[in-house]
Amino acid sequence: MIPSFNRLGRLVRGLIGWRRFLFAFTAGALSALGFAPFGLFPLLLLGFAVLVLLIDGAQARARPVRSAALAGFAFGFGQFLVGLHWIAYAFMVNPGAHEWQIPFVAILFPGGLALFIALACGVAAIFWSAGPSRIFVFAVCYAVAEWLRGHVLTGFPWNIAAYGWGASLGVMQSAALFGSYTLTLLTILFGASLAEFFQSRPKWILPAGMTALFTVLWIGGEARLAAMPTVDVPGVQLRLVQPDIPQAEKDEGRYALRNWERLLSLSVRRGKSVPTIIVWPEAAAGSYFLLERGRGGQLAAFSAAEPYFFLERDPRALNQIAMLTARNRVLMTGALRVQRNEAGELHYYNSLFIFGRGGKLLATYDKFHLVPFGEYLPFEKTLNKWGLTKLTGIGGSFDHGDGPHTYDVPGAPPAGPLICYEILFPDEVVGASRPGWFVNVTDDSWFGPWAGPLQHLLVARMRAIEEGIPVARAANTGISAIIDPFGRITAALGLDRQGVVDGRLPAAIAPTPYSRFGDVWFWLFISTSMGLAWLFSKRK
Repeated sequence: MIPSFNRLGRLVRGLIGWRRFLFAFTAGALSALGFAPFGLFPLLLLGFAVLVLLIDGAQARARPVRSAALAGFAFGFGQFLVGLHWIAYAFMVNPGAHEWQIPFVAILFPGGLALFIALACGVAAIFWSAGPSRIFVFAVCYAVAEWLRGHVLTGFPWNIAAYGWGASLGVMQSAALFGSYTLTLLTILFGASLAEFFQSRPKWILPAGMTALFTVLWIGGEARLAAMPTVDVPGVQLRLVQPDIPQAEKDEGRYALRNWERLLSLSVRRGKSVPTIIVWPEAAAGSYFLLERGRGGQLAAFSAAEPYFFLERDPRALNQIAMLTARNRVLMTGALRVQRNEAGELHYYNSLFIFGRGGKLLATYDKFHLVPFGEYLPFEKTLNKWGLTKLTGIGGSFDHGDGPHTYDVPGAPPAGPLICYEILFPDEVVGASRPGWFVNVTDDSWFGPWAGPLQHLLVARMRAIEEGIPVARAANTGISAIIDPFGRITAALGLDRQGVVDGRLPAAIAPTPYSRFGDVWFWLFISTSMGLAWLFSKRK
């Protein structure tokens, strides 16, 4: 077996030209199957090992840094093209306006993200040396590139390596200690260490050490789960409403009344228990709201000057919310919000409203992490000239809020709202005071019927583990779920199903080490890995 590994390693290192590029692309594409919904995690680890072998081969080229960067770009392009293929669904919601952009998005989006991997491999090639040192150099450069991907230009930390452990809730528990980015570093190090098997003289120490480390993390995580059952908050009964409204019908005036009545009827549906808190998803009522019927059963226009529905300003909707919350219930819902400044200019926000008893508006939260090309358009004037527009139908870009906040909720622990993909960002979900639970409202119908929503749900579970805070997740088309502070799903409703999720609110646990120190852990592990790389290079 060892000679076969050696021959395979020589073959990969010796690839040149288009064969090298195609092999790197294929390795990246297969590595994407390590993420949800496939969960073929060994392919992700092997992908990192292949990339190390390709950088090994780059050292024999005339321009090793360029050769390594090209291999990294091809690998990253393949991984992001396959792992994030669901992005195309967002451009098919309004095909007449956006479908023509899909070929450009299929190249520019994964290609832009792949530049981070190209940068990592190019920098790693500069400090490359034979032996275990190169494994640590590679892991450090790749992990820092992933951290940059999560922060540059507002960031997009989707499918970082840590999320490959979605198949093992036990290993995911380690995020409570040191967070997702550190788990990403260790995962890359684990996968890269497998490249040691493909040498002329295979080395077992580093792969064996990483296997032992993850075995300890898995055993410790499983022991934590067994020793810590879910504890519920007394007297709090949640109802998460999942209306399952297709995105193409959400902003259509002819469906407005039907959509609104569906939200109300699901909210008051008889169940095993009476809810004290009702949660509707992101932008639950849609952008258009035409409540009253005119002659012939046709919907009457809301306003020609203001064709959009603003929940907090519509007395008809507020009256029905007042009836819904009459018995000391609380309603939390995503909705579009508008505000006019002193100059008379309109500013739009993707918001969450908290209504108390009798429909009293208790708090308003504005989304602060906006989706590029979805809620705002970078270089908007220039791109508009080229025919590029946002995916959401409202004119102009949304304004952003001022960061995460915590709000008091009658009869329940304080809540921290997170709208849609705001839950993606480690160490950026807690405001000045720690909430007792996260309210994540989202509309994953934008993400397609399969991979995107499953990946998004896994991210929510990881945030719960990192912070030790439960998550109540209301999604328009699914997956709605109640998640305890250990990432366990206590109640859920699957994709493309209409209904509600009824359940108790899990209690938060004491602040985790990661919640206290954040990404300090990541940089501590990065510094340690750099030190080990230096020590191994000196030994060599």
